[in-house]
Amino acid sequence: MLDAYVRRIFDPPLDRAAAALARHGVSANWVTAAGAALGLAACIAIALESYGAALALILANRVSDGLDGALARRTAPTDLGGFIDTVADFLFYSAVPFAFALAEPERGLAAAFLIFSFVGTGVSFLAFAAIAARRALTTERYGLKSLYYIGGLTEGAETILLFVLMALRPDWFEPLAYGFGALCWLTTAGRVWRGAIVFRDRPPASGVTSPLREVGERERAG
Repeated sequence: MLDAYVRRIFDPPLDRAAAALARHGVSANWVTAAGAALGLAACIAIALESYGAALALILANRVSDGLDGALARRTAPTDLGGFIDTVADFLFYSAVPFAFALAEPERGLAAAFLIFSFVGTGVSFLAFAAIAARRALTTERYGLKSLYYIGGLTEGAETILLFVLMALRPDWFEPLAYGFGALCWLTTAGRVWRGAIVFRDRPPASGVTSPLREVGERERAG
């Protein structure tokens, strides 16, 4: 829900940083790998209940995630880069609540519910993107992405805000996990509904505009 607006704020400084890295020959895949390592370190810090360090590492992971995309756009985006970035993101999202459960096992049920909810948003996102790719459907509302990016109530920005709040107030973990998990299921339901509308017919013949392509064209025009 907030990703498109957050990009307007953070894209310019990320683009400047990416330009500097590109001049020094830094690979976007190396930035992705560094971000994944930071995400793993954040989860270790959470499990050890070092929440201040975890907060810093979570933010560093997200900066890396934005930076690798900006760097890829300045150099040569690759399918491998998009694949690695997507896998790293989804593993990080599920690893954070797992780490909170490791820190305090009594949080296990809430953590399991949140991970279950992330499966709903993740599967609906990836399934939509896979079929959209087969139908050659595109959108640039969220910038140039390796996959078709379908939004919802709980996107990347909201998820990171959740993790920041959890690191700041770990005693709020359970209500935050249940509340955000419920919003994730609303997002999943919305994506399923949209998919049912967009994919209800066979792929359009050449030269025929699909409903989703019309949406993408309006987004680019706006």
